Amino acid sequence: MARVKKTLSNWLNARHILIIQNEENFSEKATYKFTYAKVVFFSFLLLTVIFAITFYLGSTILRQWFDPRFDEQQTRLELVEMQQSVDSLGLELQHRDQYILNIKRILSGEEEEEQVQQEAAASTPQPQNDENLALVDSAFKSEFERGGDFLLGALEENVELRQIYFFAPLAGYISEPFNPIDDHFGIDIVAKKDEPVKCIADGTVVFASWTQNEGNVIAIQHQQNLVSIYKHNSSLTKAVGDFVSAGEIVAIIGNTGELTSGPHLHFELWYNGAAVNPEEFISF
Repeated sequence: MARVKKTLSNWLNARHILIIQNEENFSEKATYKFTYAKVVFFSFLLLTVIFAITFYLGSTILRQWFDPRFDEQQTRLELVEMQQSVDSLGLELQHRDQYILNIKRILSGEEEEEQVQQEAAASTPQPQNDENLALVDSAFKSEFERGGDFLLGALEENVELRQIYFFAPLAGYISEPFNPIDDHFGIDIVAKKDEPVKCIADGTVVFASWTQNEGNVIAIQHQQNLVSIYKHNSSLTKAVGDFVSAGEIVAIIGNTGELTSGPHLHFELWYNGAAVNPEEFISF
């Protein structure tokens, strides 16, 4: 057995010379020194590389031709995404219809006096007479007709939202505050050039793209029907579907889009489908 091993070792390590000559004049063209051990090693290495490349192509680029389940899986994924989109749109339309119906009832005065009394009795233990209820209803209607932000103020008083700790998206100063009357549903924050924009809380990116008016925009869905929106960025670091942790960089401050007059971040905070003042919940 030892003799066989010695013979195999000698065969593998024996040095050889490969000489390439011209057939006509036998002149030497090239000379290569090799051993069978090197030939075996490089042959194994070449086969490994070829197998790795073949496996990669078969599982990625060429998968749609070689995997019979590829089309079925892609179709199922598309159906799931479409179903989720339809469900989300249906729920959103239902909420909007209910909201519009409530507004119409308030403006047209269709609220029954008895119903108003029942709602008032359920919300407070103190008895109220019809005259007080009429005064409250009249004040509510007049406040709504003036276009004030009383609905937003009611949302801001939500205890669950105030219990969440938010990171400041940017370190800077506020150049334009929250003003829904002028259709400014967020705040403008001015900071240094190329300053990173951070996520205010854990969430999932639901929109990350470029728009003509707002430039590079990214929107993140958080818990408790809360959505944060970051506009006019020079670039985005996250894509749709990415999970983002609180304080993680999601964009770089910029001056993109037509509705901007200089480098800044336009930051919006939406809760239950309504814009809220970010300064009420975040320390800038």
